[in-house]
Amino acid sequence: MDRKYQFVWTRAALALGLLAALMLVLWFVMSPVWALIAGCAVLLLLLLRQWANVSALARWLHDPAQPVPRGTGVWEEVFSGLYRWTRESTRERERLTLALTRFRSAGTAMPDGVIILDAGNHIEWCNPTAERFFSVSSIEDAGQQIINLVRPPDFAAYLELGEFSEPLTLRLSRGEDLVLSLRVIPYGHDQKLLLSRDVTQFERIEAMRRDFVANVSHELKTPLTVVNGFVETLADGKVKFSDSRIRQVLGLMQQQTSRMLNLVEDLLTLSALESSPVLTEESDIDVSGLLEGLRAEGEVLSGGHHHLSLHIDQPSLLVGNETDLRSAFGNLVSNAVHYTPKGGEITLSWRQRESGEGEFAVTDSGVGIDSRHIPRLTERFYRVDSSRSRETGGTGLGLAIVKHVLTRHQAALEISSEPGRGSCFMVVVPKARILRIDTQQPVDATRSDLPSSI
Repeated sequence: MDRKYQFVWTRAALALGLLAALMLVLWFVMSPVWALIAGCAVLLLLLLRQWANVSALARWLHDPAQPVPRGTGVWEEVFSGLYRWTRESTRERERLTLALTRFRSAGTAMPDGVIILDAGNHIEWCNPTAERFFSVSSIEDAGQQIINLVRPPDFAAYLELGEFSEPLTLRLSRGEDLVLSLRVIPYGHDQKLLLSRDVTQFERIEAMRRDFVANVSHELKTPLTVVNGFVETLADGKVKFSDSRIRQVLGLMQQQTSRMLNLVEDLLTLSALESSPVLTEESDIDVSGLLEGLRAEGEVLSGGHHHLSLHIDQPSLLVGNETDLRSAFGNLVSNAVHYTPKGGEITLSWRQRESGEGEFAVTDSGVGIDSRHIPRLTERFYRVDSSRSRETGGTGLGLAIVKHVLTRHQAALEISSEPGRGSCFMVVVPKARILRIDTQQPVDATRSDLPSSI
C-alpha cells in the first residue's frame, strides 16, 4: 500500500481508538447513558463531515469543469488524487487537441485531397482540396456516404471491391474536365484515407505527346510515300520516261524531300528552344534594320503577288537574341504571305505603347481565322485548314516556335482575326527590352532591370 494512504488509514484508526477510549472513560466516570450520548454526538459529527465531503464530490461530478473541492481527513487524499488526475487529463487533452490541430493544418495545406472515411465509407473529415475536387463540405456532409455524393460508377465499384493496391483514375465533369488519381489507404479500426491528386495537366501532356508522335509520323509518311513510289518506279526500269517527265518527277521528289527537311529543321529548332529556356546570347538589335530585312524576305516569298508595307513610328533597339527573334518574326511574315490571296495587303509595323512596351504587328487582308481556333494556334501541328497548310509547305510548327521564342524574351503573342477580313498577329515586348536609339537606354528602366528569362 502507498505510504500516504497507509498514513490516512492509520490516522482514521487512531481517531476511532480515541473515540472508544473516550466512551470507556465516560462509562466508568459518569454513567453509561452519557457515554452513549457522547459517542453518538461524535459519530454524528463524523457523519456530517462525511456527508459534506460526499456532497462536494457529487457537485464536482455533476460539473467537472469547476475546481476540485478541498476535503478533510481521508477525503483530502481522495480530492488530491482527483485534482492530479484532472490536471493530467487536461494536459493530455491539450496535447491531443494540439496534435489534431496540427494534423488538420497539415491536411489543409496539402495540395492533394484528403478524406477520412469510416468503416461504412461515411465522411468523417476532408480538407479544402478534397472539398474542391468532389464538391463536398467537411461540415455539412460529415456522416454522409461518399458514394452518395461522388456518383461515377467506377468509383463506387472501386470502394466496393476493396482492392486498393492500384490507384483509380477518375474523370469528373463539373464546369471543367477534371482528372483525378485516387488511392485508398486503410488504417486504424476499419478507417480509410482517400487521397486524390489532380493529374489533369499530366493527362493533357500525355495526350499532346501521343498527338505529336502521330502528327510527326503522318507528316513524314506522306512525302516518304511519294518519294519511295517514284524511286521504285525509276529503279524498276520497266517504265520509260521522257526527259521532261524525269525532270517533273525529280522536281516532285525534291519538293517532298524539302518538305521533310523543313519539318526536321523545325523539330530540331523547337527541341533546342525547349531544352534551353534561358537566353545565353543577347545583343542590341536595330529594329528598323530587322524589319526592313523581313519585308524584303516577304517580297521575295510573295513573288510580287502582294503589297507589303512597313511602318516604324520611332527607331529603337531591341535587347534579345537576334537569330531567334528573326526566326519568330519571319514566321509571322511568312504566314501572312501564305494565307493572303494574290493582290492582298500585308503591313509590318513597329511602335512603342504609352506604357513603354514595344509592339511589332503583322496585319494582312487574308482569309482570316474563326475565333474558336485562335486559342489553339500555337499548338504543335494545329491547323485551321490542313489541306491548305500542306499546299503552302507549312509544317504546322511555326507558331509553336514563335511562342517559345517569345517566352524566352518575356514577350507575348496577341492574335485578332475575323473570317474574310484578315488577321493581325501582334508581338508585345516588355519595356525593359526596348532601348531608345538616341540614348540606348531602356524606355522606363536601366539595363540591370531586364527580366530574367523563364
